[in-house]
Amino acid sequence: MPKIKIMTDSASDITYEQEKEYDIKVMNFKLAVGDKSYVSREDFDNEKFYEILDNFDGIPVTSQITIFEYTEQFEKYYSEGYTDIINVTINANGSATFSNAVLAAEQFYEEHPDAKDKFHIYNIDSANYTGAYGYPICQAAVKIQKGATAKEAVDFINDWISKVVIYFAPYSLKYAKKSGRIPSAAAFVGEVLGLKPIMRICEGEIKTADKVRGDKAVVPKIEQLTMEEIIPQTPYCIVYGSDESVKDDMVKAMTKRLGYPPDDCFQIGAAISINAGPKVTGVIFKSKKR
Repeated sequence: MPKIKIMTDSASDITYEQEKEYDIKVMNFKLAVGDKSYVSREDFDNEKFYEILDNFDGIPVTSQITIFEYTEQFEKYYSEGYTDIINVTINANGSATFSNAVLAAEQFYEEHPDAKDKFHIYNIDSANYTGAYGYPICQAAVKIQKGATAKEAVDFINDWISKVVIYFAPYSLKYAKKSGRIPSAAAFVGEVLGLKPIMRICEGEIKTADKVRGDKAVVPKIEQLTMEEIIPQTPYCIVYGSDESVKDDMVKAMTKRLGYPPDDCFQIGAAISINAGPKVTGVIFKSKKR
């Protein structure tokens, strides 16, 4: 009988409760804040990290999940009798984590050639961030609990990834400026004029889709852009950060326009907030333009 394990990393922003309920293994990113080292989700929760980020003048640095860490997990699950591992990682364009997982799988099979026909490792590049892959992982885990095969779960995840888009906006350009995601001059002009970039994440790329002036224009613009793309009657999720009132505004706006609420809400953790800042809002959905 198949024994399936789903793995991911902490940038998926799956909650502790989801990790436990769906029996998902979350690999936590390590990061350095000045001369201090932390492990995300172990040394702090999201709210604590927002405080750390707000009080730090430099740029926190995250470390990729290593080949050794993945090999260690593959060895563990093989010894425990698992037949299938489904591992979904952060966008390969933003981290070497996916390539490390692929190399770890190759190394595992070199050391265990007899495992190729009885222990299957599916490494999937999400080409995205946060709930864009956290959501399908949780849904796939539910399907597995109900009897789905590993292939059915993998096909479901890949189908979602092939269509998913995120529109999101950081409410401050300070963090993107520090991390280099936005040039300093452009960030300065944006701050002076009160401009907020609306970012679109799709197929591994982050692009500026639009700009609005002032905080109050953010939610309506994201709502408009989402409505232009979303496949009718498909599930969607909200992404947010430190300000839950912004999340509530986004939920209210999208529920009113679509006629049904989001399937889930994902609060960004350390891996995302380092670049976007703690205060963000956005929508995750299947796009008909993909």
